[in-house]
Amino acid sequence: MSAPTHHVIHEHVLHDDTARLIDEFINALWLEEGLSKNTQSAYRSDLRLAALDWQRAGLRLNEVSAEDLPRLLGERMSSGQSARSIARLRSSLKRFFGWLRQQNLRTDDPTTALAAPRLPRALPYALSENEVERLLAAPDVSEPIGLRDRAMLELLYASGLRVTELIGLQFGQINLVQGVLRITGKGNKDRLVPIGDEAIVWLSRYLREARSGLLGRRESANVFVTERGDGMTRQAFWYRIKHHALAAGLARLPSPHTLRHAFATHLLNHGADLRVLQMLLGHADLSTTQIYTHVATTRLKALHAQHHPRG
Repeated sequence: MSAPTHHVIHEHVLHDDTARLIDEFINALWLEEGLSKNTQSAYRSDLRLAALDWQRAGLRLNEVSAEDLPRLLGERMSSGQSARSIARLRSSLKRFFGWLRQQNLRTDDPTTALAAPRLPRALPYALSENEVERLLAAPDVSEPIGLRDRAMLELLYASGLRVTELIGLQFGQINLVQGVLRITGKGNKDRLVPIGDEAIVWLSRYLREARSGLLGRRESANVFVTERGDGMTRQAFWYRIKHHALAAGLARLPSPHTLRHAFATHLLNHGADLRVLQMLLGHADLSTTQIYTHVATTRLKALHAQHHPRG
C-alpha cells in the first residue's frame, strides 16, 4: 500500500517560510553584489536541497546547529559529489547564515568552523564607459524623480559606493564644499570618498530642485527619498536602474553593484593605483580589490589586439 499523499508532499516540498527566507536572501545578495542568474540559481539550489535534507530530519534550515553542518557535507562527499560542488555548498551556507545574523534572525553563526572555499573568482561584469554615459543620460531630469535618479546614478558611478551606503546616505556625511563623502562601511570603518565635479553638480541640483517636492511636508534624514517621503530601498533603486537601462538600450540589465564595478574598472583603466582603489572601495583586504586587475588586464588585451599592428 502506497504512502499517503501528504507524507510525499512533506518530504519533497519545502516549507513555505523556508522557501521565502531563501528567496529573500538571494534577492538581498543579488542587490548587493549583482550576481549572475546562474550563480543565484546555484545558491538557491544548494540551500533548497540542504533545507529539504534537514526538513526530513525534522529541522528548519535557519535553526540548524554547528554540528548539523559537517554531517551534511560529509554525506554529500560520501555520495560522490565533486569537491567543487561541496565547496560551493559550503560557500552558500556560510553566506546564508552570515546574512541571517546580519538580519538579526540568528544570534550565532553555525558555519564559523567551516573552512572558506578556495575557488577561482569569476570576473565581475562591468559596463563600458559608453554604456555608463548612456545610462546616466537616460533619466528625464525635467521631473523630480528623474533628477533624483540622475543624482543617484552620477554619485554611485563617481564614488563606487555600495548600494546600501548610497541609499542610506544622510546629510551629515556630505561635504559639497570639499567634494567628499564620509562613509561608514563594513566593519564600521570610516573612509573619505571624493565624488568629483559632475556628481556635485547633479547632487546639488537634486537637493535644490527636487527633494523638497518629493517630500512635501514630510521630513526625512535620508538624502534620497521616494515620492512618499520614505528613504529609498535597494529594491526600489534596482527598479529605477532597470527602467533607465531599458530606456538606454543596454544589452544587459545592470544591478546597482554593476556601477561599483564600472567605477573600479574604469579607474584602473585610466591608471589608478590598486591601493588607492582599495581605500575608495572600502575593502579591508587588498586581495579583494585585486579581482579588478584581471578585468582591466582583459580590457587592455582587447585594446592591444584591436589597435596594435601585430595584435
